[in-house]
Amino acid sequence: MEHGGGTKRKMGRAPRALILAPTRELALQIDRTVQPIARSVGLFTTQIYGGVPYGRQEGALERGVDIIVGTPGRVQDLMNKGKLDLSEVVVSVLDEADHMCDLGFLEPVREILSATAEVTPQGNRAQKLLFSATLDAQVASLVSEFLHEPSVHEVAGEDQASSTIDHRVLVVEQRQKDQVLEELVAGDGKTIVFARTRAYAERLADQFEDAGIRATSLHGDLNQSRRTRNLQLLTSGRVNVLVATDVAARGIHVDDVSLVVQADAPDDYKAYMHRSGRTGRAGKEGTVVTIVPRGRIRKIEGILENAEIEADLVQAAPGDGIVAELAAR
Repeated sequence: MEHGGGTKRKMGRAPRALILAPTRELALQIDRTVQPIARSVGLFTTQIYGGVPYGRQEGALERGVDIIVGTPGRVQDLMNKGKLDLSEVVVSVLDEADHMCDLGFLEPVREILSATAEVTPQGNRAQKLLFSATLDAQVASLVSEFLHEPSVHEVAGEDQASSTIDHRVLVVEQRQKDQVLEELVAGDGKTIVFARTRAYAERLADQFEDAGIRATSLHGDLNQSRRTRNLQLLTSGRVNVLVATDVAARGIHVDDVSLVVQADAPDDYKAYMHRSGRTGRAGKEGTVVTIVPRGRIRKIEGILENAEIEADLVQAAPGDGIVAELAAR
């Protein structure tokens, strides 16, 4: 960023960089990574996201910041209130752009990007970076509208057959499903379990705890401090298992997750890809196990085909060797 921030903060200084993320959890994680780097060169960051009072965020903007890390809804709100001026932003980053579109943030993102600078004070074109697991029509429209002659970089990703992730599907009887899940997560490594509903996430976490497995949950009914605390429990290793809903867990980054278990199959291949991406990071090995009842075999086969992922479908029951083998990973 072309900015001599120094160690003194100019009161009311407008931000020069903006990082947008789809969820509060991801915004917080990004800020924790960016903040020490920014401070080392005299730049200040602030977090702008919903679910908390406006006052503290407005106060930070009034004091002056260099880098905004936030979610589209709250950023748009503060713009519309006249509290946030993005006209000097010369570096814009969209993280998990496809998920932002899935959550209905396409138009807010358009409004936000349109409010940023076209060129730097030195006359160079302002920089915009977009990160996305998929390039569907909505994401492609953002690329077309806001990225000038973009350079495209593709990374062997979380969903690719060439990755270090081993994909398995266990076909189970519905009445045996929870017991199979309990046996799967009984290993020593870090595990993230995806559940469709908040109630099911809580029930599974309680079941695992009752079985002597250190577990906690992550879902939208928890307030921000509880969500942050529960995520930190897994990050620090104080629990081995995090049972999460899709929206709450989207974009979370926890090192050394060895196993992802889908207690409920995802609705589409994009959700499968994002769930899978919680393991096998930075070239490390990981395993993704999807639990399906017999009646959903055709649906999971279609999801795997669309994601271009090969996975063995195996009949399983409590006490089976395949369950113990996967739990030991």
